[in-house]
Amino acid sequence: MLAELAQHPGGVSLPRLCKRLGVRMSVLLRTLAWLGDDAIGGRPGPGWVAVEPEGARSIARLTERGQATFAAARPGSDDVAQP
Repeated sequence: MLAELAQHPGGVSLPRLCKRLGVRMSVLLRTLAWLGDDAIGGRPGPGWVAVEPEGARSIARLTERGQATFAAARPGSDDVAQP
């Protein structure tokens, strides 16, 4: 998911992201919650992804922390991601 969002710096609509990833909306929403700031089990998420309203639709995008994590995870990267 991080790789797909990294290709769209301005964000991508949730239905389009579902189609690109080949998952149902319910799966996408649970994953976005886990990758975002939402607390799950009393622990805050990593804050890698944000979902924001844009008109009548919702847009998912990488946060700065998500961009840094994705960049650090790429082969050959010397960056170190901060949790």
